[in-house]
Amino acid sequence: MNPTGLDLPPLMAAFVFGLMGGAHCIGMCGGIMSALTFAVPPSMRHPARMGGLLLSYNVGRILSYMTAGALAATLGTLVSLSPQARIALQIVAAVMLILMALYIANWWKGLLKVEAVGRRLWRFIEPVGRRLMPVVHLPQAFALGALWGWLPCGLVYSMLAWSLAIADPLQGALLMGAFGLGTLPALLATGLAARQLSQLIRHPATRSLAALTIIGFALWQLWVLLFPTGH
Repeated sequence: MNPTGLDLPPLMAAFVFGLMGGAHCIGMCGGIMSALTFAVPPSMRHPARMGGLLLSYNVGRILSYMTAGALAATLGTLVSLSPQARIALQIVAAVMLILMALYIANWWKGLLKVEAVGRRLWRFIEPVGRRLMPVVHLPQAFALGALWGWLPCGLVYSMLAWSLAIADPLQGALLMGAFGLGTLPALLATGLAARQLSQLIRHPATRSLAALTIIGFALWQLWVLLFPTGH
């Protein structure tokens, strides 16, 4: 069993969870991607330019996730000073993954209450982002994406709980980076108006399958943690 208490490679699992969370990303961030697109002057909206700006937005966003993951994991090193505390954090992380799955499938929206906490911080960040528009340069798009990465999101908070349980800043950053890369296809599809892919990701059957997969993974993690001899 690896140090995180998981059997699947954590980075691969985080990437898959980001990919499966694409439906939520489109619903929550699709409007932001559209707003960022329209923040570009019409004369600059040719395909090559827009592709570069969209990539810059998302690189900034993913680096923000990685920063948050490193911070959460650093906090985890302080909290998990005993084996019992470490196991407790891992149990919390597994429960947060289950809540994330319920959120993705629209079966239960309890994570909205967690997002409410992050909205307090977002009130201070959002005005800074507005000053960066209209977007005309790649560094400007990168900075705007870096701010966007702090948007309150239940999926991100669920993954941060996992980073907290890992209690290793580098691994926490890599975990969030893998998760962010998993969200890229959905958000790039939104930004580039790939309607068919967007519809597939948002289909209820796709969301339900993603949720059941994540729940199965989280339950297996709990089984390994609570019944190590059975593993």
